[in-house]
Amino acid sequence: MSQAPAPSSAPSSATAPEGAGPDPTGSLGLAQATALVIGGVIGTGIFLLPATLAQYGTVSILAFGLVSIGAILIAMIFGKLGARIPASGGPYAYARDAFGEFAGFLTAWSFWLTAWIGNAGIAVAWVGYVNYFLHWDSTVGKILIALVGLAVPALINLSGVKNMGAFQLITTILKFVPLIFVAVVGLFFIKGANFGPFNASGGDFLDALQTSAALVVFAYSGIEAVAIAAEKVRDPERNVARASVYGCLACAAVYMLSTIAIMGTVPHGELVDSTAPFSDALNNMFGGSMWGGAMAAMAIISGIGALNGWTMLVAEMPFAAARDGMFPKAFTRMRNGVPYVGIIIGTTLTIIVMAMNYLWSEDAFEDILLLATVTTVIPYLFSAAAQLFWLVTRERAVSRGKLARDLTVAIVGLAFTIWMVYGSGADAVLKSLILLLVGIPVYIWVKAARGEYGPNEVMHDASGNAVGTFPSDGPERGSAK
Repeated sequence: MSQAPAPSSAPSSATAPEGAGPDPTGSLGLAQATALVIGGVIGTGIFLLPATLAQYGTVSILAFGLVSIGAILIAMIFGKLGARIPASGGPYAYARDAFGEFAGFLTAWSFWLTAWIGNAGIAVAWVGYVNYFLHWDSTVGKILIALVGLAVPALINLSGVKNMGAFQLITTILKFVPLIFVAVVGLFFIKGANFGPFNASGGDFLDALQTSAALVVFAYSGIEAVAIAAEKVRDPERNVARASVYGCLACAAVYMLSTIAIMGTVPHGELVDSTAPFSDALNNMFGGSMWGGAMAAMAIISGIGALNGWTMLVAEMPFAAARDGMFPKAFTRMRNGVPYVGIIIGTTLTIIVMAMNYLWSEDAFEDILLLATVTTVIPYLFSAAAQLFWLVTRERAVSRGKLARDLTVAIVGLAFTIWMVYGSGADAVLKSLILLLVGIPVYIWVKAARGEYGPNEVMHDASGNAVGTFPSDGPERGSAK
């Protein structure tokens, strides 16, 4: 999980005026759109993930492969939906367009949960690399370091879009260096004895596979990046799909190669307890601590960059939904060109999750990842369901070959998201369900503030494009009497 672009400020698909659509001369070509996906996916989580996966053994490499296939299928679905609905909001727009306001709200709510819960996971990974130098290993020390890591990006975002963008550019460039270096060079230093047992958990094989797969999903959060920015992509009917898949393939290659390299260069017993696995891998490759220190420094920079980008997202997603009347109006308040209320609320919630997991859990990173996995795949589930819905009900006529292919991708993608929810475990699913249910009173609140009751349905033109909303039981139900 890393920097993901904020939704565009253009109207969502459900409220766009008739005839609105993507700019055919969009500013993002295929190469730029692909880079957008890669930048949205790769972040700090991967810098600690190999150590977390090591406790399950090399079965996690198999899990990485399966999740990579699932992520590519989801990327293909985003490509199809992004071409159909080239508007802001990504999964939020797809769910609202296919299933109505409430589904759109739940998707936006879940996406928002992912942003600030995921930030807590990024902060925990960041602390491990800061402690490579500081060694503040007490609970209080780790919380203090994490507070700095969360406060700095919040202040940068609050200072304005220009400062945030400049900071993001620098950290995005620097974060690729350690990953690519370890992924390529590390393969030449692999020793078979360093790999742990296939199933190191000692439990059931399927349980180990499912849990490690659920942990990997967190690393792929952000594959929807170009779909969210579809309005700005040149020739979106082709390039959204291609960029989504190409970007996902590139991330999968870097992720899997770097994970294999680390598991093969750091002895299994050391890797399980490592808080900076990339640094340990370089130290083992070249000896001494200089290389590991350089790696830790780059991981620290990457972590701040990831938190900077997702702090923006934690504010921009509710801003887009609030503009459509799906979130409280407070989230639309602007200062220095940024929705500052969302930044403050999101950062505060992230701090609470981070502190609670350090205080109550021995493995804060894994707990946060599993919780974020559930909230991540729910918008993916709605997107796969929306694609399936359009294919079997209202989609334009397509050839039998394409229909069979698209149906297969949608069905398998939907099954993949359900499997990931199941693999996250009962505890993570229960906590996520409670967090989702908390959103229902918020939905009631915003509907009441708009003077509405009953669901609003999305109107479509003859070509199947969303052009607005209307009360499901007639115009008279559009407002409270």
